[in-house]
Amino acid sequence: MPLITVVITLIVIGVLLWLINTYIPMDGKIKQILNIVVVICVVIWLLYAFGVINHAGDIKVPQVH
Repeated sequence: MPLITVVITLIVIGVLLWLINTYIPMDGKIKQILNIVVVICVVIWLLYAFGVINHAGDIKVPQVH
């Protein structure tokens, strides 16, 4: 995956999270949980993107001929 794609994706996710936190009224606890979930998902995505975590846990479906 090209580095520019990773950077653009991180910028878009950051802007979207900022917009949600700024313009959608919600309780502080819910906002905190949302932020934590987004950060965890982004970290896991980055680990997959850079090959730190491989797809060894993928389910393999046998081919039917």
